[in-house]
Amino acid sequence: MSRPSPLPSPILSVRHLKVYFRPRSIWPWQRHGRIHAVDDLHLDLRAGETLGIVGESGCGKSTLARALIGLQAPTSGSIRYAGRELAGLSKKDWQPLRRELQMVFQDPLGSLNPKMTIGQIVAEPLRALCPEIDAAEHPQRVAEMLERVGLSRDIVDRHPHEFSGGQAQRIGIARALIVKPKVLICDEAVSALDVSVRAQIVNLLVELRQEYGLTLIFIAHDLAIVRYLCDRVLVMYLGKVMEQAGAADLFGTPKHPYTRALMAAAPAGAAAPAVEASGDKKKAKKRRPPAGDLPNPAHPPMGCVYHTRCPLMETACVGAVPSLRRVGPEHYAACHFVAAPDSAELQR
Repeated sequence: MSRPSPLPSPILSVRHLKVYFRPRSIWPWQRHGRIHAVDDLHLDLRAGETLGIVGESGCGKSTLARALIGLQAPTSGSIRYAGRELAGLSKKDWQPLRRELQMVFQDPLGSLNPKMTIGQIVAEPLRALCPEIDAAEHPQRVAEMLERVGLSRDIVDRHPHEFSGGQAQRIGIARALIVKPKVLICDEAVSALDVSVRAQIVNLLVELRQEYGLTLIFIAHDLAIVRYLCDRVLVMYLGKVMEQAGAADLFGTPKHPYTRALMAAAPAGAAAPAVEASGDKKKAKKRRPPAGDLPNPAHPPMGCVYHTRCPLMETACVGAVPSLRRVGPEHYAACHFVAAPDSAELQR
């Protein structure tokens, strides 16, 4: 039997990443624990792929994105891009890397400077990051990029408040892509948009990924979009990775109880096959979202952080943190009750 070909080296590799915050208190005698926004996270991103990151609000997705792009200093851990360590870089050292890693933010209008014209907004990365490009070329490049994302070049003298959310997000995408980055991080880039506009932006991202050879990190709540757009998916809960796998594998046979709960809570059709794959149809219909609220990230539960809401919880879940272990080809889960496959299955 032939061995599977080795996987390509990741363009972005994260190991033991931690991002902790100490919340401010109104009263000086009040003390709070540190918020574990990202807690011992591992992640690999291969060139040309789209990695989806999902989880409830407050699980650390946006903090992770900001750490990867250098907008949030990590507490500890390693972030390596193309073999270079990013954690601990100064603003000056980050500057030449900005054109290779760009972000599209969640709030389309909030991410655009209201005092600047659209032409100035889209040209700003060229001025800041591409000194080799003559300023006389900027207007033409801006016009071409606006047209590429589906907008008219005639809008360059208008201001952000004159546009809808979908149009503003197209402007944000144009601003990110004008420097031709290699990695684009989309942090809830479609969550604030209407359903019809959301589909247009997602299809635009698919086209741009193919045209520019982009590597994408796509953070979202909408599992249907993640399933459509992403090659692999990482599931986060309280700053930790619960499960990661290829999209087809994760939606087809989810291993972690939290992943199954997320899919059960999704709108009809978003993840129905995955829910049914983990049991018969009658049981699938009875499934409900996780019980209770997300625990306080400043005081995460001992052991498995999901045990306070998990229907499978036993004493072992409180006593030990489950490791993220291989449960199938390119499939990993952090659960004490997920059985590892035999060696023959892993070689397939």
